[in-house]
This record gives sequence, C-alpha cells and structure tokens, in this order.
Amino acid sequence: MTLTIYGCHRSRATRNVWLANELGISFKQVPVIQAYRLADPDAPGAPIHTRSPEFLKVNPNGHIPSIDDDGFVLHESLAINLYLARKHGGPLAPKDVQEEGLAAMWALWAATECETHALNLTYHLAAYPLEKRDPAIVAAALAALPAPFAVLDKALAEGGGYVMGGRFTVVDINVAEIIRYAKPAAQLFDAAPNVKAWLEACHARPGFKAMWAAREAEAA
Repeated sequence: MTLTIYGCHRSRATRNVWLANELGISFKQVPVIQAYRLADPDAPGAPIHTRSPEFLKVNPNGHIPSIDDDGFVLHESLAINLYLARKHGGPLAPKDVQEEGLAAMWALWAATECETHALNLTYHLAAYPLEKRDPAIVAAALAALPAPFAVLDKALAEGGGYVMGGRFTVVDINVAEIIRYAKPAAQLFDAAPNVKAWLEACHARPGFKAMWAAREAEAA
C-alpha cells in the first residue's frame, strides 16, 4: 500500500503533508512544481511541473496537489485531507455523519469565504516585490476578512479552542492552512484573539513543524 503525494512543499500540498504527519502514515512525495514558476517549462531538463505530460496523466487539470493512494487518484487538497482522515480514522477523523457534514462545511467555508482574500494579503503584503503590490487589493482583503474571522473566532470560543468536536481534527488543518495566508495582516488576528491563539497552537504541533521545515528547505 503506497500513498504518493504529487506537489512541492511550496504549494497546497502542505495541507496533505501535514495531515500525513499527524496520522503517522508513510508516503512518497513527487515534487511537482507550478509551471508558472519556471522561466521556460519546456526547456530540456526542466523539473516535472504542472504542465508536464507525465503529471497531466495524473491530473489533467494541471494543478497540485494530487494523490495516488494505491491506485486511487484524487485531486483538490481539502478533499484529499477529508478522504485521508476518513480512511485512517482516529480522533482526527469525523466521528459520525454530522461531523462529516461539518468537516465539509468548514472546508468549503474556508475556501470560499477566506482563501482568495487571505492569499492576496500574502502576495501584496509580503511575497510580491514592492512594485507589484497593490494597496487597493490589500484594502479589499482587509475589508472582507473581519467578518469570517469573527465567525471562526466565535466557533473556537464555543469549541474549546478547536473548530469541530472539541478536539484537534482534520478540520483544524484544512482551515488553518488557509487562515495562515493572512498572517502578514496582524491586525486581523489582534481583533480575533481566539483565532490567533488557535493558529499558534496549530503551528506548534510537531506535524506542522516537520512539514514547515521541509518547506523552508525547498527552493523558493
């Protein structure tokens, strides 16, 4: 039985690597890189990337991550995590059908309510060179995120510091890996102290630290 994760650490594959670490399952990682990061993806000797024919056979959408779990191929990082948690069970997985519904709800919530704005904060406050940063995009993100942050803050207060079930689960990983993108905007976290404490606790976990160390060792 072999789990293969396709995707470099500097991608949404971090979500799957972190969960695999938490579950204690072994996996092979194929470091597929985003084609847009390469000056010439078609150059001889270019690393495997999202438009490489061999990867498009795995995921014809041309996006990372994907997994091959002993012949079962699945795309989309949040769905991958929900699948892996259910397959391997234990406290990280939903315990019943109601928690399965909550896990799906929170994954969709984080992706639709937060991810685009949070990514824009990463890009336009930290990642992009100064000449490429757009203050208007930052302002729009800062206007949009306080409301969902307040929703999450309340859920954490009511859930004992966790998003679902009063315990650390796959839901915390899926949501934390999206909320992490907003870290360059400290004011959002100062206004949502439960979110701030929860994200710090998530990032203190050995499973996250191992994933992050691998990410930091990877070429930017």
